[in-house]
Amino acid sequence: MINESTMQDRYVADFAENYMEKLFYFCLKKTGDSTDAQDLTQDIALNVITALNKGTVPSNFPAWVWQIARNRYSVWADEKHRRVEAMTGVDIGDYEIEDESASVTEATIREEQMSFLRRELAFIRGDYRNVIVAYYLENRSVHEIASTLGLSVSAVHQRLHRARNLLKEGMDMAREFGIRSYKPEEINFVKNGSDGKKGQPWSIVGHLLYKNIFLQAYENPQTAEQLALELGIALPYMVDELEFLVREQLMRKEGDKYQTDFRITSREEQRAVYDANILVQKPLTEQLCEMLDLYMKEDGAQVNVSYIGYENAKWALLMRLFDALKWERANREQIVQNPSRPDDGSWTLFGYQTIDWEEPGFVGQHGAGNIAFWQYKFFYKQLFEQTPMYLNESEAFNLWLFCSGKQNECEQKHVDKLLEYGYIKRVNGVLTPNVVIFDQNAKACENVELTETLRRLIQEISALFAKAPAIERGYVLEQAIENGWLTYDENTDRTVGAYIYL
Repeated sequence: MINESTMQDRYVADFAENYMEKLFYFCLKKTGDSTDAQDLTQDIALNVITALNKGTVPSNFPAWVWQIARNRYSVWADEKHRRVEAMTGVDIGDYEIEDESASVTEATIREEQMSFLRRELAFIRGDYRNVIVAYYLENRSVHEIASTLGLSVSAVHQRLHRARNLLKEGMDMAREFGIRSYKPEEINFVKNGSDGKKGQPWSIVGHLLYKNIFLQAYENPQTAEQLALELGIALPYMVDELEFLVREQLMRKEGDKYQTDFRITSREEQRAVYDANILVQKPLTEQLCEMLDLYMKEDGAQVNVSYIGYENAKWALLMRLFDALKWERANREQIVQNPSRPDDGSWTLFGYQTIDWEEPGFVGQHGAGNIAFWQYKFFYKQLFEQTPMYLNESEAFNLWLFCSGKQNECEQKHVDKLLEYGYIKRVNGVLTPNVVIFDQNAKACENVELTETLRRLIQEISALFAKAPAIERGYVLEQAIENGWLTYDENTDRTVGAYIYL
């Protein structure tokens, strides 16, 4: 159940996030002067906050905010009218800019002003807010405020003086903290592992506020006060959100500072990786293909491709060789298990900035529980959609039985499914496997006595991996297709990429 204090904090946060910029635009059109607009916006904000602090719970928050804005503008206009008439006799209408003049925003609103106004409430809070509200809106004397708050008169004067400088300080702080290399809308995420029961991390990371926090605190430890100031969120609300993100293991807290607890890769970093991959893409692919052709020619006994055919088997074999030499044989990077997360999750999250160039299609890989069945999933043409995302353990076990020659032990319902998926096919009325079949002891050539040529190729491939350690399967797939070593046409089997160990 949300208590009254939390509800007030959320209203304040909503107001800061969604209304300050619009209010400034409203005030600027009404007053025609940037300084007057700032003053009037400040006045409206203080009235909103004061009402919320007194326990007001609006039934229609947007309508309530705009009613306060119109009321405070009327007061401002009346006061302006009296001042102008006292000095010149000129009507206030001569000074008000009509709403049709939308172009005034293009002429006078600067990004620094917008950045500050979105953050303004982060300044007007706590002890300063109490003094400002009491003095300016409740018309209480300095002595009365000092008595109520248990402060000296001098302390109240100091706080009021500080309040008058908040606008200038706010602008300075916006320039200091407000520069980010890219926008939160440009962040995308990729996750390895299994989600939590509440959908974490996907149920969290898409929230725009959290994206802002992740960006602001990435490799840049910040206190809750600094983050509240930068993002224009009331401090109590910001603290609640940060503690929530810490509990969900997306942020970490060290002392009084918070920091994003996963990697976010910028466009520039991705470009450097892409350039390195492009340099090795062609020679790496050609040597992998040469090695695979040579291996299959010299010792193909441990790999059965007779059912699916070598041309179709190449898709899985090439990816398997790539993985074996990059991860298992070369051992350049250690594959670690995804850490345990809240609500029975087990995942690792990565963030990355959107890019403005085209990368090769993704090649994923899926397994099936404890059964030694795997499938590479190619985001190429229609291949991805032509097979199921994964086989469940019962389906994979029945495929293993079938490929092992134990068809009589298979459950018919699973055989029918595998036939529908394409992992089993009918040839001249006879059902046969339609996947690459490895001997259980075959680990991509590791148990084969290598020829001098194979050893040379492995050394050269290892050197290329060292130049581009982050290269992915898609680069090799794209190059192999471009070279004509892999072909995709009406004869390409839809289960290319599937393999099983017996």
